[in-house]
Amino acid sequence: MQNLITLLTQKTSLQNNQIKNILKLLDEGATIPFIARYRKEMTGGATDDELRDFHEVYLSTKRLLDRKEEILKLLKEREVLTSELKKALDEASTMTALEDIYRPFKEKKNTRASVAIKNGLEPLANTLQSAKMSEKEFESKARTFVRGAVKSVDEAIKGAKDIVAERFSDSPKERKVVREMTEKHGVLETKKGKEFDENGVYKNYKEHSEKVAFVPSHRYLAIRRAEKEKQLSVKISIDSERYLEMLKRYKLREHMGTSKNILFEAYKDGFKRLLYPSIEREVLGMLKERSDLAAIVTFGKNLTQLFMTPPVTGKVLLGADPAYKSGCKLVVLDVNGKYLEDALIFPTAPKSDFEGSRKKVLELVKKYNINGVVIGNGTASKETQEFFSKINKELNGAFKYTVVSEAGASVYSASKVAAEEYPHLDVTVRGAISIAGRVRDPMATLVKIDPKSLGIGQYQHDVDQKLLERKLHEGVESLVNRVGVEVNSASASLLSFVAGVGPKLAKNIIDYRESNGTFKSKRELLKVKGLGAKAYEQLAGFIRIREGDSSFDNTGIHPESYAVAEALKKLPDTSDVKVLSQKLGVGEATLKDILKELAKPGFDPREELEAIPFKDDLTDISMLREGSIVSGVVRNIADFGAFVDIGLKNDGMIHISKMSEKRISHPLEVLSVNQYLARIQVISVDLEKQKVGLSLKF
Repeated sequence: MQNLITLLTQKTSLQNNQIKNILKLLDEGATIPFIARYRKEMTGGATDDELRDFHEVYLSTKRLLDRKEEILKLLKEREVLTSELKKALDEASTMTALEDIYRPFKEKKNTRASVAIKNGLEPLANTLQSAKMSEKEFESKARTFVRGAVKSVDEAIKGAKDIVAERFSDSPKERKVVREMTEKHGVLETKKGKEFDENGVYKNYKEHSEKVAFVPSHRYLAIRRAEKEKQLSVKISIDSERYLEMLKRYKLREHMGTSKNILFEAYKDGFKRLLYPSIEREVLGMLKERSDLAAIVTFGKNLTQLFMTPPVTGKVLLGADPAYKSGCKLVVLDVNGKYLEDALIFPTAPKSDFEGSRKKVLELVKKYNINGVVIGNGTASKETQEFFSKINKELNGAFKYTVVSEAGASVYSASKVAAEEYPHLDVTVRGAISIAGRVRDPMATLVKIDPKSLGIGQYQHDVDQKLLERKLHEGVESLVNRVGVEVNSASASLLSFVAGVGPKLAKNIIDYRESNGTFKSKRELLKVKGLGAKAYEQLAGFIRIREGDSSFDNTGIHPESYAVAEALKKLPDTSDVKVLSQKLGVGEATLKDILKELAKPGFDPREELEAIPFKDDLTDISMLREGSIVSGVVRNIADFGAFVDIGLKNDGMIHISKMSEKRISHPLEVLSVNQYLARIQVISVDLEKQKVGLSLKF
């Protein structure tokens, strides 16, 4: 039996010693962010993503080995394990190959073959499979099996054929051939279902076909949804006749008896009734897994870009949650994101109290020296933008606004987290705080909301929910630890994603902070209830303390390396990393990281990215024409294109074919969520549907 390390070496690009080190660290309870950042010498500098990919391979390989052991035990108990079978099991490198090998030995109940075996027809099936007799000789042989439940020669032959058909469908070799044929040459076909809507969103799929190998993720997930809604029926077709002809030519060529025609009928039945339907289900499942993963990867990349949007610092912000009847909820956040005051205005229909609303806003601007407005993009957003645009002109451009997606704001406002943070505020005010926070500190704000509610996914409710939840949690964890968390201002939600923390310990950290005041050093974290040496080792490097006792506490330098950092500060020349590494007894990769942190203490990686833009103009769809030039912010990215907020009720769409003069395979190659696009050309305007087509190619 191949061991775990050998298989992992074969399946990954990591060396044997690196794999052993990673497994040892994981067994000791080390987190992936900690291993990636602070144990580079042990892993060869493997990144977060590489380590997570390795962990996936590790878990799947472990499942494979566990299943091999289980199958070996079962086959030994049944006394059917041969040296050839054991060799085949040992060499199986995928779960599919392993299950194919075991399939013929699985106990089957109430199949046509199992009934025939129960009726004593297995010897006749063996005779049929040898195909050495003429048809008359075989019929004569079959006559000797007419007894008990078998009432006629025809029944005996039929039972023997059923046994052979099942054996054929269980053959690992045949399953592999048909599987590969279906994956490479199969065609996915869709037709109208019982509930098909001729004018609905699936109208283009009523007679659709394309090769399985080329079906894009978003299309298959759409087709799957339509199938669930009974609007479409779905199948995979292959050239069955060609396969059967090859089967007859090659599989039966050595059989001399004329009973091979009966044998071929059994094989044909096995293929059409058992083998192909089974493989079709497998391939459809494979398509679903592939599509789920592609959609989740896109979701994760969108989430990364959204969370990595730089905070807007040094501004007092006014958050605005627009609405018609219930009014526009306003909230003021200071330069540190602290809630100051809220108000309610009615600048839009039905009240249209422009003057009263204007007066209230100007009072708040004067009182708090507000620098900018953050407007949610939901109901009444367009009219609210017009209102603030007029005030901005009145203030000579000193009161610019920006529009953000308010997806998930209502989810947050009604959440337990929001109730704990703002127990005395109305849910509508909490929603406005969430909207303003998306500009003040996007990561700290959005981490409190289920990523699926942020409006940046692609068929997120159609994919494997457990996989989606796990992947998104891993993604958020990586992002939070990449940036670092200021322990004296972070919420429990944000702290919970720090390596080694989690929800319970995060709450304990907040409780300690509230009881004892701000943390003065990272070492003080060891006084928190439930925070032991192991947890401290994992989290300490990702925590920041701006006004700490040590200047290193506001860096990504791990406390275990403070002595090295102190020594480096005293050296006049730190350019020769190799010599310094040997002198200080620290790995070169770790030393480089320490030097980088010393060069930029308190550095936030988000600072290098493009900030959310504020503007003072607005766009009206009635003024747009083909060829018009507009600007906008990318709100969401899918496999087929990007949705861009250009100041209208609905986002405009840039199809992937309109993004670059060069051929690209995915929009993420050229665009990112929250990216500001200064010049976009309008290529189509549909006033009835309020849709705008956009292009970057002009």
